[in-house]
Parts: sequence; structure tokens; C-alpha cells
Amino acid sequence: MAEINRIIFMGTPEFAVPSLQAMLDHGENIVAVVCQPDRPKGRGRKVQPPPVKVVAQSRNIPVLQPDKIRTPAYLAELAAFEADLFVVTAYGRILPAALLDLPSLGTINVHGSLLPKYRGAAPVQRVILAGEEITGITIMQMDEGMDTGDILLTDHLHIHPDDTAADLAVKMAKLGGRLLVEALELLRADNLPPRQQDDSLASEAPMLSKDEAPINWQGSAAEISCQIRGLDPWPKAHTYLADKWLRPFRPVVLDEACSQAPGTLIRIDPQGLVIATGNGALLIREIQYEGKKRMPVADFLRGHPLEPGITFTSA
Repeated sequence: MAEINRIIFMGTPEFAVPSLQAMLDHGENIVAVVCQPDRPKGRGRKVQPPPVKVVAQSRNIPVLQPDKIRTPAYLAELAAFEADLFVVTAYGRILPAALLDLPSLGTINVHGSLLPKYRGAAPVQRVILAGEEITGITIMQMDEGMDTGDILLTDHLHIHPDDTAADLAVKMAKLGGRLLVEALELLRADNLPPRQQDDSLASEAPMLSKDEAPINWQGSAAEISCQIRGLDPWPKAHTYLADKWLRPFRPVVLDEACSQAPGTLIRIDPQGLVIATGNGALLIREIQYEGKKRMPVADFLRGHPLEPGITFTSA
């Protein structure tokens, strides 16, 4: 039986909160939480603590927020907690071997994909961008590589056609917390054998870029739908109408052919705008116009009437 009496949790954003909360609800002894330093956020650029820090402080758990994680002083600080296990969920930094090997049971990670697919920083977004229908959570034993460690436990999740990256992240985070607790119990029972990843099946999930945000209407309706949903909430897929920035929401791929040039407004129906693409038509049900709030298309049209035949562009 593996003794897991003391755990250090490493995580930063909202995605990591359900992992921490699930362990606390399960009665795990979290002796410290490690997260990124406080950062300025929002329009006012006010410095705010990471969501994980807020939870830890509410439970009087010591919080470490190092600027540098490879110094002897920081490693000594971690070692002083005498943790049996480190648990990582979306901490946001590459961890060195000297840190990963500090606890007697090593370090496990809650990763947002079915490894070896989508290794990297943005697996939740990348599965939507790729048009995947199924994703999941992997509990893995961490090594120095980019999500290359042995697989310990997995569970899958279906992606709904309306799911944005934000929607899917909430579902994935909850699944991650549940699966993490299950993994801890299996680890205690010595019933969590590691399984080596098949590198030939690996794919990457690199960080998102603003360069991916402009919509190219030459793409297919399915591809553009994935772009709109996968880049929500950031970096915000967008198009232009008469030099004005416009962000579409709630796309629906229509099963119909169209002969109009990509980007052309085909028609306005009760649900929204029907726009031609390089392959098929796309219905946009909500939009945010430059300087305005997000709203249903019907509300937008009251102040900004449009006629079929106008063209949306990428710049």
C-alpha cells in the first residue's frame, strides 16, 4: 500500500480549481499550494490572485508563488514540506527533474486530453479546432518532457457541437477532479500500473496565437465553426464588415450547398445570418459588433440593417 499522507498541489487558473477542490473534499492533506505570481488582469489591469490561490487561502493552506522554480533555495523550500506526492493541474511552467523527483511517489499531472494526442499548453482549444468529437482527461506520471510521461488513468468526454473552449474547459476540469481522486485511491491500493505512451500516435497542442483569430471564409463551414468555438474566449475569432470588427458566436453548420462567393451574406433568417463559405453555409446566431456588447442577431439588425449580398472579410 502506498502511503499518501502529504500532498503539494501545483496549479494556477480556474481549470485547476476542481482538482484542488476535489482533493480537499476527499479529505486529502494538502500541505502547500504552488501557483503563478499574481498578475494584472482586466481593463483596469488590477493585480489579482490566481483562482487556485483564492481557494487555498480560504482553507488556510500555505501558498508559494515563486518567480523562479529552478533555484536550490526554492527546491529546499519544497523539500521541507516532506510531501509524499506532487499533483499538477495547469500550473503553467515546465518542471525540472530535480523538482519532479522530490516526493517519494513522484509527480502526477491532470492533463486535458487523451494522451498521447494533444500534448502541450492548449489541448482543450485544439481538440475543438481540429473538429474532434471525443476528448478526455489523462492522469499521468510526469517526466521532463512535454506531456510524455507514463499514462496512469484516462476517461473520455464527448464534445457537443455547440461547445466553446470555455464550455469544454468547465466540463474537463470537473472530470479532471473526479478522475484525480480515483487515481489517488488506486495509487494507495498499488493498483495504478503505468502505461508507456505510443509516441507514433502523438500530436501537439501549442499555445494559441492572435494570428489564428481572423476568419478566412474560404475555409469550410465546419472549419470556421470550429475556429469560432475553439478560440472562445481567446483570441476571439473575428471578421470584418465595412472595416468594422465583428465577432460571431453560436455558429451552426448548415447542410446546404451555396454558389455565392465565400464571405457573402446569403440570407437573414429568424435564427441569424447565413453566410457562404468555401464549402457550405454557416449560420451565425449571435454577434458582437465593434464597440458593442454581444447580442442576438435580431437585436443587432434593429440598429444595423443588413442586406443579402454584402461581404464579410478577414481584414
